[in-house]
Amino acid sequence: MTLSYRPGDSLAHRLDPRTKLAFQVAFAVAAFAHTNPRGLLALSLVPLGALRASGVSVRKSLREYRFVFPFLMAGPVVAAVTLGPPWVRVDAGVETAMASYRVVLVLLVSAAYLRTTPVRDSRAAIQHLVPGKVGRLLGTGVGFVFRFLPVLQADLRRIREASAARLGDERGLVARMRLVGIAGLSRALSRADRFALGLRARCFAWNPTLPRLSFSRGDLPVLAASLALLGWAFV
Repeated sequence: MTLSYRPGDSLAHRLDPRTKLAFQVAFAVAAFAHTNPRGLLALSLVPLGALRASGVSVRKSLREYRFVFPFLMAGPVVAAVTLGPPWVRVDAGVETAMASYRVVLVLLVSAAYLRTTPVRDSRAAIQHLVPGKVGRLLGTGVGFVFRFLPVLQADLRRIREASAARLGDERGLVARMRLVGIAGLSRALSRADRFALGLRARCFAWNPTLPRLSFSRGDLPVLAASLALLGWAFV
């Protein structure tokens, strides 16, 4: 799966996780600062470069995020339709569609980060950037999310496959969504209980020994690109 770390020797794998976090933040700021079509078109090249540097294909990344697309596509429709004249507001729909497109761009850059960064390195980077108990809490939470999200995603895929094997795909859309949603929620709660039990059994520590991080020459161009994106965002 794209939404989890895979060892490799790509350019993005060799970068310091703090550099990659800074680049993600800078890109997100630039994406939400430039809301016109020209700005979004220019920003569209950035995720393509990030995915190429991490060895991840755009098609696989989009497939991994397919569960959010119904909500992103429904947004412009809901924003455009009104209960009275003129019934359809094209400008509101276009504006919301561009907002949805910005979210897709940010998700693609995040896919490159998730594919190339171990969970322990992400936790170490956050605790370096945010010292003290707050940093430990944030680092632990991010680590849990990165480890738990691929498992939940795999559960949902197995639920859909099991439903399709039992001719569940012949039911209506609402019935299928209700079935998958209830089964997925039940599986998530069950896994959360087992996860908490596993943490207690392994004497979970809030302040473990984390890997040492160090910048290299390869980080300099990415940091410079992050500063350029931030500068462009405030121009």
